[in-house]
Amino acid sequence: MEAESVRKLQVVRSEKYARRRAHQLSGFSMPSEKQANLAAESFQMLADATRVKLLWALLQGESSVTCLAELVGATPTAVSQHLAKLRLARLVTTRREGTFVYYSAADVHVRRLLDEALFHADHTDRDLPDHPDPDRDSLPKSAVPASSWRRERQA
Repeated sequence: MEAESVRKLQVVRSEKYARRRAHQLSGFSMPSEKQANLAAESFQMLADATRVKLLWALLQGESSVTCLAELVGATPTAVSQHLAKLRLARLVTTRREGTFVYYSAADVHVRRLLDEALFHADHTDRDLPDHPDPDRDSLPKSAVPASSWRRERQA
């Protein structure tokens, strides 16, 4: 067979497999391109340890650049630059009071992202087994609270 014919056959087989597999996954839908890009942007922002620490601090309550710089052990200039990126990615919000700007985590989704990322990191760090997936294993959603990694870590 010619190379072109082989390639066409591979494409046809691949498309048939994808259709069959999608049919088997009842309720499956791929995120839109926009959703995938926004999610990737959020993950890019979380790919820096200083930003993770900043967001974690902001989940405890709103704070100024100076206070956050002390908490994460970075210069106010560096913290300000990180916060600007997080704000553009809509992971933090600001409130102005006179000449001061106070930052806070944007919403509950930020907490869930960090909880899961830190939960995963803790499992990886301590070589812990996976826990049951309430969605996949038909357990009540309350069986595995989002912030359980903190309680496990203390045990």
